[in-house]
Amino acid sequence: MSDTKHILVVDDEVEVRETLKNVLQSLEYVPYAAASGAEALEILKNNHIDVVLSDLYMPEMDGIELLKKVKMNDRRVVFLMITAHPTIETAVETIKKGAYDYLTKPFHIEEVRLKINRALEKKGLTRSLKTANGIIWALLISIPIWLILGIIFASMFSD
Repeated sequence: MSDTKHILVVDDEVEVRETLKNVLQSLEYVPYAAASGAEALEILKNNHIDVVLSDLYMPEMDGIELLKKVKMNDRRVVFLMITAHPTIETAVETIKKGAYDYLTKPFHIEEVRLKINRALEKKGLTRSLKTANGIIWALLISIPIWLILGIIFASMFSD
């Protein structure tokens, strides 16, 4: 798999979708765009997506509902919520439901880049920690018990 990250933008406003898609392309991501939650789920089913940027308020399926469905299908997808009307309540709710962070409209290119990079770093760190834990357990299991006992006894009688 290449290092190029695939990012899905979900927003019912065509201007927001197109702007974000162009920004993401300029930042050398592979952007996808969906006008609704249902369209987003279809794209997610057929493509490997690393990050979802979704509007909170959309007709039919809002961002919270989409977030729940995305996390049910693949917990590794990093989810960033977009909102024009941020409140403490919505921020807390989206984070509790599994969003990594949120962006407020209107957003700046640098803010978008920073939040996506932080989210991807977190995703990479999580994967690295799981790998490291697996290696540690494999080493612990593969060390013969007689060697461990020998080390313990040697340290007890070396004084």
